[in-house]
Amino acid sequence: MNDRIEDLIYLDHNATTPVHPEVFDAMAPYLRGDFGNPSSGHVFGARAKAAVEHARDAVAGLLGCAAGEVVFTSGGTESNNLSILGLAAAHPGRRHLVTSVVEHPATRLPCAHLGAGGHEITWLPVDGAGRVDPGGAAAALRDDTLLVTLMLANNETGTLQPVAEISEAAHVVGAVVHTDAAQAVGKIPVRVDALGVDLLSIAGHKLYAPKGVGALYLREGITVAPVLLGGGQERGVRPGTENVSHIVGLGRACEIAAADLASEGRRQHALTDRLWALLAGEIPGLRRNGPPGERLPGTLNVSFPGVRGSAVLARADGLAASTGSACHEDREDPSAVLTAMGLTREEALGAVRLSVGRSTTEAQVETAAAMLIAAWKSRG
Repeated sequence: MNDRIEDLIYLDHNATTPVHPEVFDAMAPYLRGDFGNPSSGHVFGARAKAAVEHARDAVAGLLGCAAGEVVFTSGGTESNNLSILGLAAAHPGRRHLVTSVVEHPATRLPCAHLGAGGHEITWLPVDGAGRVDPGGAAAALRDDTLLVTLMLANNETGTLQPVAEISEAAHVVGAVVHTDAAQAVGKIPVRVDALGVDLLSIAGHKLYAPKGVGALYLREGITVAPVLLGGGQERGVRPGTENVSHIVGLGRACEIAAADLASEGRRQHALTDRLWALLAGEIPGLRRNGPPGERLPGTLNVSFPGVRGSAVLARADGLAASTGSACHEDREDPSAVLTAMGLTREEALGAVRLSVGRSTTEAQVETAAAMLIAAWKSRG
C-alpha cells in the first residue's frame, strides 16, 4: 500500500476537506499573540471578540441571515443535537417529529433518542434517487408536529432534498424546520430565506476550515434550550469559551466560498461528469447511485458490478476514497442510505463514493479513473 500522502489522489472531500492555506493564515495570529478570551475586558479580549464577530458576519453573509442569528458550535453534530434536543426541551407540548430514513447519525440518533423517551417520530422513505417525496412529507404533518428535520444534501450520494417545498408545508401547521447543511454549505448556494428553514447546521471541516468548529443558524424568534450549561456565551444557547482561532478559520472559509461559489461548483460538476463517463465507458453494468442532476457538484457514488467496493479501493493503490459500507470484525454491512434507495445488498456493498474538491484536477480524475478501472478488471 502506498502510504505517502503526497503521492495519493484524494477523492474523499465529503469526509473532510484540507484546511485552505488562507484559512490557516487567518487562524495563526489567534494561536499566538491574539490569544485573549473574548469575554475579558482588556485589549486581548477585545481583539479576540472583534475577530469572532467578524467571522460571525462572514458566516451570516454566506447564509443570507443576520449576524445575530449565527451561533458558533463545535461542529455539525453539536449543531444538530442542539437543534433537535434543544427544541424538544424548549417546547414540551409538541411531541411529533418528522425526518427521513437517510439522515446522518447526528440527526437520526437524537431523533431516535427522543422517540425512546415518548416523542413520536415519522421516518420518511426515499425514492430510488434518495429523495424524499414532498407530498409524502406534507401528508405526515400534524397539528402537534414540533419539528421537521431533513438534510439538505446527502453525504453519500450528494442527493439534494426538497427542503424549501417541505418547509412551506411545515410552517402551515406551525412546525419548525431544521436542515443539516454540513455537506452543502460552501458547495452550492445555501440561503436560509430561500430554503425557509428556522435552524441550519454547518460543519467547518466540510468547507476547508478545521475540524472542531461549526455553526448553527437560529432564526430570530425560535427558542431552543441549551444542552450545555455554563457561562452564557453565544446568547446563552451554547456556553463555553469561544474557540477563537477555529471560529476565525470558519469565517475565512465562508468568505472564500462566497467569492467563487458558482464557478467552482461548475468546475467540480464537470470533473464528476468526466469521472463517470470514463468509468462507465470501461465497466459494463456500472451503476450510478443518486440523481445525475439534483446533487452536489463534487459527489459521485457508483456501484461496481460483481465485486465489493472495499475490494476495488484496496486494489486502487494511490487513491483515497470511501465506501458506504460499515466494516466489522467478521462482516461488512451495506450502506443504510443505499438500501433505503432500493439497492440490493450486493449492489450496496459494491458502492464507492468519489468526492472531488478545490484542489482536484482533471488529470487526477483521469488517473483515478484508470486506477479504478484496472482495479475492477483485476478482480478474482
